[in-house]
Amino acid sequence: MLVSAEEMLTKAKAGKYAVGQFNINNLEWTKAILQTAQELNSPVILGVSEGAGKYMCGYKTVVGMVNGMLEELNITVPVALHLDHGSYEGAKACIEAGFSSIMFDGSHYPIEENVAKTKELVAICKEKGMSIEAEVGSIGGEEDGVVGAGECADPEECKMIADLGVTMLAAGIGNIHGKYPENWAGLSFETLDAVQQKTGTMPLVLHGGTGIPADMIQKAISLGVSKINVNTECQLSFQEATRKYIEDGKDLEGKGFDPRKLLAPGAEAIKKTVKEKMELFGSIGKA
Repeated sequence: MLVSAEEMLTKAKAGKYAVGQFNINNLEWTKAILQTAQELNSPVILGVSEGAGKYMCGYKTVVGMVNGMLEELNITVPVALHLDHGSYEGAKACIEAGFSSIMFDGSHYPIEENVAKTKELVAICKEKGMSIEAEVGSIGGEEDGVVGAGECADPEECKMIADLGVTMLAAGIGNIHGKYPENWAGLSFETLDAVQQKTGTMPLVLHGGTGIPADMIQKAISLGVSKINVNTECQLSFQEATRKYIEDGKDLEGKGFDPRKLLAPGAEAIKKTVKEKMELFGSIGKA
């Protein structure tokens, strides 16, 4: 059964570890992530961007697939199904479809409008027992057409949004989506520290977890980050394993063209990446 992310993240913040949000794109992705979480006894958050939701035919299809897998794979670890970078309309649609958690990204609205919309969604989520993530200061890089330079959030604005009763807060600390450029300045731990001081026990979220050096990830966790989003890294490991399979001519041997065989190395590669991340985040055995 899907659960809200609240309890797993409260525990993570208190225990100084982080729960990974791994974005899903299809059946292989979802299955690989769930099996790894179960095998390692780790809580997990499945992230769905609006683009991936559309690709998978819509949010109801996603909910149906995930709920079916939880039952048929006998998944007993806590699993939250979370909308990633949701618009106001997207958030409403996911609440309707049966997600257990949403992110409303109002970072591009004027702060007053971000506050008003977040407030309304917080009330609906509370009533339905769902968790809700808000964002202050845009995360850099490109995600579903939204381009940001990786700004640092204003700690006062963070407090303002945190006080609305959101479950978790994504604060921009110079992090970006996708691959990090050569000249990336690194994470701003001063900003993170200031945000944590204003928001207290609230779990903080680090977006753009791909390519941030391990020591920075660990330092961010020590400063209150309890949820880390990973997407690009799984895509790259899937792509690399699939490319190797085809370059080695495996798809031309016997029934190697069968999609179940063709996609298997990529799915295994995702498992390996997820395991590495769960080890780094410290969530193994925490279910």
